Amino acid sequence: MSFRLAAYAVCVEGGRVLVARHVSARGESTWTLPGGRVEHGEDPFDAVIREVSEETGCDAVVERLLGVDSRLIPAAERAAGGPDHQNVGIFYAVRITSGELRPEPNGEIAESVWTPIPEVAHLRRSSLVDIGLALAQTAPPTGHVPPVPVGGLIQH
Repeated sequence: MSFRLAAYAVCVEGGRVLVARHVSARGESTWTLPGGRVEHGEDPFDAVIREVSEETGCDAVVERLLGVDSRLIPAAERAAGGPDHQNVGIFYAVRITSGELRPEPNGEIAESVWTPIPEVAHLRRSSLVDIGLALAQTAPPTGHVPPVPVGGLIQH
């Protein structure tokens, strides 16, 4: 089984959420939250700020921890193939402080856009978007929301 620890930014402002369009090596687009892998020895708090900067070109500050999500993705459901995979995501409420949105240089994020929250339901997106929004909107005291079913427009 493979494992990944990641930190994700939930940037909500004026009824909109900041989402990033990830383009796979096969050219498939999926909307996700800014964020990604926590490097060895890196604090997840620092990782989310670094990832926002790398992927969007913007500076940001963490406002608070929203929660943690752990999901198991069976090998048969992995688009890229490989063994069963566990992704542990740490979600932070993040505020953009400066910068202009741009594509990730030499990366997989083709663009980042502020999207009205009701329009998110119409995007082909990672389940991470739904988890982050649920954490931001409900602020569960446990920092945990029920798993998001995958299918249709919602992908792993």
